[in-house]
Amino acid sequence: MVKETGFYEMLGVKPSATPEELKKAYRKLALKYHPDKNPTEGDKFKQISQAYEVLSDPQKREVYDRGGEQAIKDGGNGGGGGGGFRSPMDIFDMFFGGGGRMHREKKGKNIVHQLTVSLEELYNGSTRKLAVQKNVICERCEGRGGRKGALEVCPSCRGTGVQMRLHQLGFGMVQQVSTMCGSCQGQGQRMSHRDRCKTCVGRKINRQKKILEVHIDKGMKDGQKIVFNGEGDQEPGLEPGDIIMVLDQREHGVFTRQGENLTMTMELQLVEALCGFQKPVQTLDNRTLMVTSHPGELIKPGDTKCVMNEGMPLYRRPFEKGRLVINFTVVFPEENFLPPNKLKELEHYLPGKDKPDEPDAMDDDLYIYADLEDCDPARERQHQRHIYYVEEDDDIYQGGGVQCQTS
Repeated sequence: MVKETGFYEMLGVKPSATPEELKKAYRKLALKYHPDKNPTEGDKFKQISQAYEVLSDPQKREVYDRGGEQAIKDGGNGGGGGGGFRSPMDIFDMFFGGGGRMHREKKGKNIVHQLTVSLEELYNGSTRKLAVQKNVICERCEGRGGRKGALEVCPSCRGTGVQMRLHQLGFGMVQQVSTMCGSCQGQGQRMSHRDRCKTCVGRKINRQKKILEVHIDKGMKDGQKIVFNGEGDQEPGLEPGDIIMVLDQREHGVFTRQGENLTMTMELQLVEALCGFQKPVQTLDNRTLMVTSHPGELIKPGDTKCVMNEGMPLYRRPFEKGRLVINFTVVFPEENFLPPNKLKELEHYLPGKDKPDEPDAMDDDLYIYADLEDCDPARERQHQRHIYYVEEDDDIYQGGGVQCQTS
């Protein structure tokens, strides 16, 4: 029993969610509320990241389930340090393969896209073209921002990028506060307007559109990442980041993927379950499988059968496939589908009824015949309440009345 469910609700999952369900929920929400995509949703992105940081760690999740968010903040994670949370961007980068803050200091920012794909594309393979916008170093000024040698140390901050200001607090006390230098925008260097590059206007980078071909291999899975190394945003002095495509599979109307297997439900009429059937199944590569049950092979409600080598192709081994798993349901005929004389005739072809053991001297008058009725839960609850009230009345009046004298 969990004490709080706030982190679970933030990710839109139940407290019983598996690690895979947590990953999928975080992936979708993090891509949706990332500051690059939704600059106004910074708080939401932070809350999602904190919830995933706790619930994805088995020890922290146990602490949270037992004591709630306060237990995490109090340092109850068993790590020996205080509570608190890591940077949301560190969690995002580690999840999508960015490597965290130290990695970002050496590489440019990664670009993460969610690519919605169908189950057919994952089965057959596909190539998609995607247009992306990214930052590239200005070719005209080679990332300098202007004329060579025109950069000078900012006189306002003396190259530090920050300025120190004193604030009077009263009673002779002052507070020293560091703020970003407004003259050089924190760069520590500045350039006069006449020396700036006319192409990038001193920004050192330009925005560029690029068409990428995304190759979806047979057997790829929901949530799998396709990485384009060095195709991300560029910054002067840094290695270019990556573009990461995250596959998001749409639900299919017939098949559900379970690992390397495909599962489906097939509905049979009673005559098909008893006497055999042939039913066509359209595969994901537009072939037709004739699923056959021969006469005498009974199919019971809830039975599961398999067709070998008709599941999903194995990733990087496309000539090997999993199984097609078919769950059967059996539809029984409507009431009174045959007249009574025909039902008697049908009995001759079905297994005989079980006859109850009964004494030879049993009189027919001693039988109590019970008719079957449809179960109505609401009616049953009302019946139980009625029995409860009657039992209460019996308790009240037992031995509590005045007996009348009889002559």
